[in-house]
Amino acid sequence: MLNITDLTVRYGKLTALDGVDIRVDAGEAVFVVGPNGAGKSTLLKTIAGLLRPAGGQVAFEGRAIAGGAPEALCRGGLSLVPEGRHIFRTLTVEENLSVGMMIRRDKAEAKADLEQVLGLFPILRERFRGIAGNLSGGEQQQLAIARALLQRPRLLMIDEPSLGLAPLVIEGVYASLRELNAGGLTLLVVEQSTARVLDLASRVYVIRSGKVVLTDSAEALATGDAMEEAYFGYAGRADA
Repeated sequence: MLNITDLTVRYGKLTALDGVDIRVDAGEAVFVVGPNGAGKSTLLKTIAGLLRPAGGQVAFEGRAIAGGAPEALCRGGLSLVPEGRHIFRTLTVEENLSVGMMIRRDKAEAKADLEQVLGLFPILRERFRGIAGNLSGGEQQQLAIARALLQRPRLLMIDEPSLGLAPLVIEGVYASLRELNAGGLTLLVVEQSTARVLDLASRVYVIRSGKVVLTDSAEALATGDAMEEAYFGYAGRADA
């Protein structure tokens, strides 16, 4: 579904991503993990068309999309839930969700999708007329995901879904992601923490300093210290 080959992204003279290769197959939940500043958010922004790569290829369902307009990519089946959620805090939950449907032309189906999303996140139905800025952090994350789902993506990208949330709230968010993936939605998720990744991931990429330093199936990474060593580097090992 998504194939990234030798991707390089720069901010001026600073190289944020250097020769990155990533693959996401239909139906997978692929995670990209790494420390702060590794280039994870840059990766998602580049796929979504918010940044233009300096080199390499990004292909979605066989089409080259690198440098494409974000709105066109969204219409084409890519949706991004950005880091920090970026909801419209002064608007109601209903109005925020309406923003997610703005690209839709199939109004009747969009209304049905809204009902489905409210079923997945019942707190949003309860707070439907309330101001989004009054929601808790976890409820705002649910709203951001729901808004993206209303764009009817074939690939949903989420940047740091657990950022700033309490452990119990994170469990709820991940339960929702697990349900979405089980229903057939393909996920590409960026996380700084590795705590819950292996329970959901089909495959994991570890990125450090703009380079992929490890990739393997979640099953293979569940035992041993390979992911921890790749995440922290050899300097992070107790015997280093």
